[in-house]
Amino acid sequence: MLKVTGSAMPGAASLLPITIFAAAAAGEQEPEPTRSPSLRDDLSLYTAPPQQKAQYEEPEAGQLEQTVATLRKFTEPYTGWCQGTYNTVKPKVQSVVKCGTDSYAYLKNPPKDFYPRAGVIGFTGILGLVLARGSRIKRLVYPAGLVAVSTSLYYPAQAAAVAKSAGDSVYDRAVRSYAALEKMVKSQSKAEKGTDSETKP
Repeated sequence: MLKVTGSAMPGAASLLPITIFAAAAAGEQEPEPTRSPSLRDDLSLYTAPPQQKAQYEEPEAGQLEQTVATLRKFTEPYTGWCQGTYNTVKPKVQSVVKCGTDSYAYLKNPPKDFYPRAGVIGFTGILGLVLARGSRIKRLVYPAGLVAVSTSLYYPAQAAAVAKSAGDSVYDRAVRSYAALEKMVKSQSKAEKGTDSETKP
């Protein structure tokens, strides 16, 4: 039997050394009292059972799991390709949807005189088709030219911005084409000079 003697204050009892008297179990000799100082928190009244490490065993894969794993391995390259295509197409689809919603909101509450202007612009396109009889080039140039002229009359600021951006892009392409052509001419002239020098004695 254990008998613990200590301080009268319960809080201080955990910090002070105590004397332990233990009774022997049946068939054992009585142990001598422990004289070494011990703290009450160091005592173990109940022996803890030895801890066993938990071992997790994977259950055997069934027929369905094996089929799903085989299907995954088979479709893995295709899913990667589809994911890449989806990531490429998604921004374009979102921009088209945004453009459609913006157009719907604009047409739902249009500015003043929008529909009469749109009617005049459409009529000039039809007039261009009527005037362009006989030639395919006329059928492309006349309606587009008349629509562009009538649109620029009603929306001069937007027409100026479009013309400026188009002019900048045309100028940029012309400069690039000129640089590429100049590079080709220089390389051909160097090659001709090299062949002339080889043929001379």
